Amino acid sequence: MNESRASRLSELQRLLVERSLAPVCTPHPDPAVSSELRHGYRVEQYSVILFSSRPDFLAPQEWRDEDVAKFTFVKAKGVWRLFCKFRDLKWHSYEPLPESPNFSVLVAEVRADPTGIFWR
Repeated sequence: MNESRASRLSELQRLLVERSLAPVCTPHPDPAVSSELRHGYRVEQYSVILFSSRPDFLAPQEWRDEDVAKFTFVKAKGVWRLFCKFRDLKWHSYEPLPESPNFSVLVAEVRADPTGIFWR
């Protein structure tokens, strides 16, 4: 996990994020897969961005991150919002499940990826 110094999530929220995303970010047990694909997340103020990393095609010693999903805590409402990236490379609200008070519910939705938008 990479965490910015401007993190505004509470300690409890950060622990929940860490616990919920740990299964997603655990290295694959097959070394052939884990040498080609990794998952991680970073905290940016009230948002958590889940990403995949792969070796660069032309410079395999360098890893490139690709954002998968963005979770943003809306303090005023006490809910987490879920965002996905479209072809325009901008974050858009994830229509099937745009928000939930339960962070783990949104993580489960990303893992299941019923629309095929997250794990391309």
